[in-house]
Amino acid sequence: MSNALFNKGIAHWAKQVREGELSFKETVQTCTANIHADESLGAWEVIDEPAAIQSATALDALLASGTDLGWAMGLPLAVKDIMRADGFPLTNGSNANTEHLVGPEGTIVKQLKRAGMIVLGKTKTVEFALGVTGQNTSRGTPWNPCDRDVQRIPGGSSSGSAVAMAANHAGLALGTDTGGSVRIPAAFNGIVGHKTSVRVWPTDGVFPLSTTLDSIGPLCKTVADTALVHTLITGEDVPTPVPINGLRLGIPQEHFFDDLDTQVADDFDRALNALINAGAVAVPISYPEAAERATLVPTIVPTELLSTLGVSTFKNIQSGMDTITALRAEHGLSVTAVEYKQALMRQQELIKLANATFEHVDCWISPTAPFVPMPYADLENDELHKRALNASWNVQPGNLAEFCAMSLPMHSSQLPTGFQIMLPHGKDAQLIAIAQSIETLLHSTHGTTV
Repeated sequence: MSNALFNKGIAHWAKQVREGELSFKETVQTCTANIHADESLGAWEVIDEPAAIQSATALDALLASGTDLGWAMGLPLAVKDIMRADGFPLTNGSNANTEHLVGPEGTIVKQLKRAGMIVLGKTKTVEFALGVTGQNTSRGTPWNPCDRDVQRIPGGSSSGSAVAMAANHAGLALGTDTGGSVRIPAAFNGIVGHKTSVRVWPTDGVFPLSTTLDSIGPLCKTVADTALVHTLITGEDVPTPVPINGLRLGIPQEHFFDDLDTQVADDFDRALNALINAGAVAVPISYPEAAERATLVPTIVPTELLSTLGVSTFKNIQSGMDTITALRAEHGLSVTAVEYKQALMRQQELIKLANATFEHVDCWISPTAPFVPMPYADLENDELHKRALNASWNVQPGNLAEFCAMSLPMHSSQLPTGFQIMLPHGKDAQLIAIAQSIETLLHSTHGTTV
């Protein structure tokens, strides 16, 4: 039996189960065997193997009796450790006790469990989900499986969820995206990440980093998997894949192509040329406001994080936090009420300006991150660490614009790179339909693999 049960997608796995080629119990056992073999990756905060096997055995019996809950039945699920999942501890990626700041198990985890998914455990996260490299000196930084010899950054903050999916530890992983925290690790680990439209997926039962920008999203092997999850959560069907011929691709002329690694630029150019050769139309668009991410996100997010933690609690735990996370959070102490309110007002203006560009395009496209996953040791170098923090360069503009977005693998070499697609708020189903067509083309034209 292959240890990569989900490389062809969840639907293919579900079909194998129903054809008797494997069972839910064998599925869980394969995933947990992969986890044990990859303990050095450090993707998981905690797993409960006995409970998962017990649940899988019960679901096998249920299926054998003629009760089929659907494609999600028996699917092993990884949950980012800023989300409540009954029966598991909750650390929020911190050594400080902040479990009380998260309410009971939320709508999304409950909904996936009702559909028959089996929670394997909780995956590592950047402390309080405030970080883009994946580094967490408090509870450990996962090792990106794209390179088994050199530790490379996994991207954050959904670091463990992305590593778990890339290493075949689960069939689906949950992450959150406040400033790129689904898309960055998806790009760095060579998988698919869907940043859902903010407020479309309920965020109860999730640590509130930013009540303005927080969203939950899936990390998957294929775009088709995101379609299944989207329909399960929202009840909305995804349209058939959109034809590439005639697809109008918005290419931002400012910001998004600044200071790209050579491999990122080359991978994107190959992908864009493949799309144009298939009939897509590249349409230059202007959105210089993307650069405002550098001031607006640090004004909004740390301020809202401190409102969740409480200033006195933050000061009490600050010295024990991951140094970079503590420094970023501390910035919220210097933000005035006027500056915070002005940032929220400016965000509303950016939403309107960004949406206006869609009069002549069907989607925006860009590289997801401007560089390949760098060696973890590079974070010791001040200049390289500063560049690493720019992993969010191309993704945060979409958060501020309240876009839905997707990162697809676009690499054909060892080090992963991501192809980003963005659409306006609430257009998730259309995003998935476009992404499915682009994914198919990238697979067929230059061998992109997950």
